[in-house]
Amino acid sequence: MSASATLIRRIQEGKYDDTLAFMYGAARVEEQCARYIAAVEGFVKTYGDGEEELFLFSAPGRTEISGNHTDHNHGRVIAGSVDLDVIAVARPAVGRIRVQSEGFPLDDVDLSQLQPVENEKNSSSSLIRGTAARFANLGYRVDGFDAYTTSNVLKGSGLSSSAAFEVLIGVILNHLYNEGRVSAVEVAQIAQYAENVFFGKPCGLMDQMASSVGNIITIDFADPAAPVIEQVEFDFSAVDHALCIVDVGGDHADLTAEYAAVPGEMKAVAASLGVSVLRESSLQALLANMPALRREHGDRAVLRAFHFFNENERVAAQVKALQEGDFDTFKRLVIASGTSSFQYLQNVYANCDIKEQSMSLALALAQRELEGCGAWRVHGGGFGGTTQNFVPLHKLEQFKTAIEAVFGAGSCHVLNIRPCGGVMLKAAE
Repeated sequence: MSASATLIRRIQEGKYDDTLAFMYGAARVEEQCARYIAAVEGFVKTYGDGEEELFLFSAPGRTEISGNHTDHNHGRVIAGSVDLDVIAVARPAVGRIRVQSEGFPLDDVDLSQLQPVENEKNSSSSLIRGTAARFANLGYRVDGFDAYTTSNVLKGSGLSSSAAFEVLIGVILNHLYNEGRVSAVEVAQIAQYAENVFFGKPCGLMDQMASSVGNIITIDFADPAAPVIEQVEFDFSAVDHALCIVDVGGDHADLTAEYAAVPGEMKAVAASLGVSVLRESSLQALLANMPALRREHGDRAVLRAFHFFNENERVAAQVKALQEGDFDTFKRLVIASGTSSFQYLQNVYANCDIKEQSMSLALALAQRELEGCGAWRVHGGGFGGTTQNFVPLHKLEQFKTAIEAVFGAGSCHVLNIRPCGGVMLKAAE
């Protein structure tokens, strides 16, 4: 029996049911079995069949619960992995990594070249090459593989499809060639390196860390080389609320400069305060030097620094509220975070296209529906994409109806927190 037939039979026989129930919930096992079988069939169509064993992998998208644009200046965040993910069927190969992502051209990366390739920037091939390069630089074993991937992580949604893809490549290399001994934290750091150095986007570490580690976590990036990670035990359904991500139909394409300006301006202010990142300074120092900082960097940069200091303290308060079961205080702080992002961080719409303000409209609708009972904010990097909403269950259908009347059917996604990060799926014996 071929490798693909063996794997499909094991899925059909329920050998992966316990793993799938843990990852996605028992009600979705049948759906996920069909999804993984379709991915195996896609692999065979792309690469052909054989006797060499095939392996299954998954890396989730993430939701930023708080800490909007604080990670790149060594701040604090709360984030969670969600039950949308990028999955892969993979087998070892020699000398090159080939990845066929459903609906996209084949990526074919020669591992004899592990330096950044200029015309590869902003591509998935750059992420593959960068991940492999960093594994090699750190002394881990690297070799090729063939993979077929599918994703239900909304592209450009603020759920970090790119981080999930990077983590997935790292998880495959970790398990095929390194016996899984590379920690989830280090896989995240490798993924960030690939995006910073090879892809060319100066992102922080939160997206990769949430995807790689999984569940709800709070991360303190005071020392990014050794981030302090703490699990936060909280079940939103236990307080009769749903986590809803609204896809407003924005596109992150061509907005790299808008994203880059956020950490760039914050770090420019930090440099004028005599430090490398804002976490090394204080709000008091910002206030004391504000006239000079305004002259040197302009008001937007100062406002973004103001947001950082307040948001960083807000994260600590939100973690405390969740740990103490004070959900009302948590929601109040979610709204405060969103207001700060809109007014001071200014990442709700892009200055290069002021007629496009779909996220502003989604926030206005959410406030109308949820004021006094729920919470709403910009989600993720901003400048289009998605909003995050905590919706009382008794208002969920009304909220979905109001949102989808404007942004279309299926634009309101009800998500669950996933209890694990990037994984190789284990079958029962």
